[in-house]
Parts: sequence; C-alpha cells; structure tokens
Amino acid sequence: MKTTLPNRIRALMLPGLKRWILVLLFGISVIVYGVFLLLGFHPIAVLIQFTKEMMGNAAEALPYRISGLIVIVSGILFVCFGMSKTILSVLGAYLPSDRESIPDVLYRRRHLDRGPRVVVIGGGTGLSNLLKGLKSFTNNITAIVTVGDDGGSSGRLRQELGVLPPGDIRNCITALADEETLVTELFRYRFDAGQGLEGHSFGNLFLTALSAMTKGDMLEASRVACRVLNSCGQVLPSTLASICLVAELEDGRQVKGESSITHAGGRVRKLMCEPANPQATPEAIEAILHAELIILGPGSLYTSIIPNLLIQGVVDAIKLSKARKLYVCNVMTQEGETTDYTVSDHVQAVLAHAGGNLRGARLMHAVLINSEIPEIGTDPASVAKFGKAQPVRYDPERLREVGVAPYRGALIDPQVSVHHDPVKLSKVIMMWYLRKRRRKPIIWRDGSQATARERFASLALLIFGPWFHR
Repeated sequence: MKTTLPNRIRALMLPGLKRWILVLLFGISVIVYGVFLLLGFHPIAVLIQFTKEMMGNAAEALPYRISGLIVIVSGILFVCFGMSKTILSVLGAYLPSDRESIPDVLYRRRHLDRGPRVVVIGGGTGLSNLLKGLKSFTNNITAIVTVGDDGGSSGRLRQELGVLPPGDIRNCITALADEETLVTELFRYRFDAGQGLEGHSFGNLFLTALSAMTKGDMLEASRVACRVLNSCGQVLPSTLASICLVAELEDGRQVKGESSITHAGGRVRKLMCEPANPQATPEAIEAILHAELIILGPGSLYTSIIPNLLIQGVVDAIKLSKARKLYVCNVMTQEGETTDYTVSDHVQAVLAHAGGNLRGARLMHAVLINSEIPEIGTDPASVAKFGKAQPVRYDPERLREVGVAPYRGALIDPQVSVHHDPVKLSKVIMMWYLRKRRRKPIIWRDGSQATARERFASLALLIFGPWFHR
C-alpha cells in the first residue's frame, strides 16, 4: 500500500484502533479546554459569540434570500453526495468488481426483462450454442431440453443413480449464465482423473446432488442452479419420466438408446420412445402456450429435437400457441442420423413425428437456412472429426410442398465454419421475429397461419398466375 496521507488515515481507522484514538483526542480536548479556563476564556461562550458575529456580518453582506438560497443548495449537495455514496456502497455489496457493472445490470433489468418470451426446444450443443446469443436480446428465455441422453457422464449417472441425465440441462444453464464468473467455469469443469470421477463434470454432479436432496425433483435442482449462476432464463426438462429412445431403421432393425442410434449405420425411418407417450412437464407446456417466439433446434435431428415432440402435450401446445414458430436447420448433415439429408428432409422428418400429414405452418412458420458455404478441411484430423458430413442442401421446391417458408441468412461461425455462430444466429432470428411480429397472423379454415397480405397474395397468384403465363 502506498504511504499517502489518505492511506495513513485509513490505517488508523482499522478495527481496534478507532476507540483508543477517540479516547486520545478526547483527552487532548479536555486539556485544551482546561488551559483556556486558566487563561480566563470560556471556549463555548467564545465560540457562540464568534458564530453570532460571523452570521451577522454575512447577513449584512448578502441579502437574506441569497444567503438562504446558498445554504439550501449547500444542503442539497451534501444530501446528494451522501445518497450517491450510500447507493454505491449498497450496490457494491451485491455487485463486486469481478461481476457486471452497474450500467450493464440496469440494461438487463430495464431492457432485457421486457424482451420477448422465447421458448427454445432441443438439446445438445446446438441448443446451448443458440442460448449464448439469445441472452443478449431477452431475459425471458425458456429452454426445453430432451432427457433421452444415455452416454458419457450423464449416461453413467443415469444408470448408477437413476436420475434424469443432467448433461444437456447443465449446458443450457451455463449458456444462459454470466460467462465471466468463476462459478460458471466451475460448472463446466470436467475431472480428468480419479477413480469414479474421471469423465464427470462438476455441473453434472452438482445437479445430481440437488436432485437427490429434493427427492428426485430435477425441476427444483435446475431452478437452484439457475439462481446460483444468475441465469437469464429457465431450463426445463421436457418430461420427468426416464425415457429410452428407440429408432426403427429402413432396413427393419430397431436400435435402442440415444448413443447407439448414431452408430447404427442406417437411415432412420421412425423414432419412438419407451415408455410411449410420457407426460410433459406442466411448466414446459405453460411456457409454450404463453410464448411469443418458439424455436425448434438447432441440434441433432433424431436425438435432440424430435425426442421432445414425442412427449405427450408438446406438439399440441405448439400448434395451439399464437407465437411465431421457427425451425433452425443444421449447417451440416450428421453421420449416422441425417446422411445425405436436404433441408426439406429435415422439415419432413420433424412434421412426420409431430403427427404426420401436418401442414408445416401449424408447427413452424419458417425454416432458417444457412446461406454461407462452410469450409471443411481435408486433413486427417478434420476427416476423423466430421467423417462423411456434408453441407445441408437447400431444396426450395420441396419446401413449398409442405407449406414452410424458407428464410436464409449468414449463420456460420468464422472460427468453426461447420457450426452456427451464436451472435449471427440470434441476430437473424430476432430480425425475422421483429419483421413478422408487425404482421398479425390469421388462422384460416384449413388450419394454416398467414398474414392477410400473404394469404391474398397466394390466392391472386393461384387465380391469375395461369393467365400471366399464356
């Protein structure tokens, strides 16, 4: 510490010294008072007389209105100074220097708290990647996460302790949290050694412990974790039932388990879950019904997105919701799940598992498609990582057949061009939402939703289109 005068004064004000310094000053004051009495002066009377004469002289020099105004302004300045220091001291206790600044907190409370109610449905890294960008636009985010994971740390905890797989829930909670806090990094920490601990992340163990303390209530465990990390939203499992994914392949085989589906080496014809028709979380249904924007994906088609649509009540809630609905298509195909899939193949797979023969506009108003060309390395490391994955091909003709409008944008990460960039993706989504929000959709007799302008434009094209082509 620098040996400046303010620092020396602060050092004297340390606990344990202040009382004795006050005793010392009191003793010196008594001695000075006694000296003045010996000399025939009464200090208090002299001080009163001096103050009276000074105030009288001031009144003669300045009119009483001006002097009164000066005194009032001086008092106001002292009050403002004291209030500002008091407020900063109180806020400093809740906002240490390693957290957000006060303007950032005010921005989040005043602006982001009034943002749109967004529900994102999916799982895996795709969902958490999107949440990192969306939290810059609104605090009213609800992530509905699949609970079919049976691999890695989550699979081990699920098998050994019978809890819901916490991995995807933990990823979403940390994605919505303050990125700069040590607690967030702690939740992401993964043990790389230790018998029984190797491969586990601290966040998974924390959620598992909370679930055990709440008698298996993963919802309450998720709420507590969100409060610990100061997350700007809520993360909900799509169901509280322990489900197992079952894929029926085109060659007739049935594969059980999420981790086994991607390694089965076949094309998925139908996805099911055991037990069939598990009950959805009531909080998830309520969030969907009250949402202003519903986003499906991004993420693995058959192991992250579609499993949520197999939960009883989720599809019905999406169809009944008056929100704008958007499906985010992946940048790349996924080997073992969507090999050689086009954009329309992704959309048709979602619609087929949402009840079949369903007009796309009831489940999604548009599909968001990447318009950039991803760069895939040819080195052995890239080949080993991405395998036979290829960019998802855009086929607008087939999309029109299912009634889903395409919406394209530059979405890929400049660092990892095969993945979505969180900032780019969230900006394009919010731009689409704000444009569509200005036009109120109408529910027509055939169940489709479209604005009046879109509906009449379609009718005009249908009626007068052949005449223009003659």
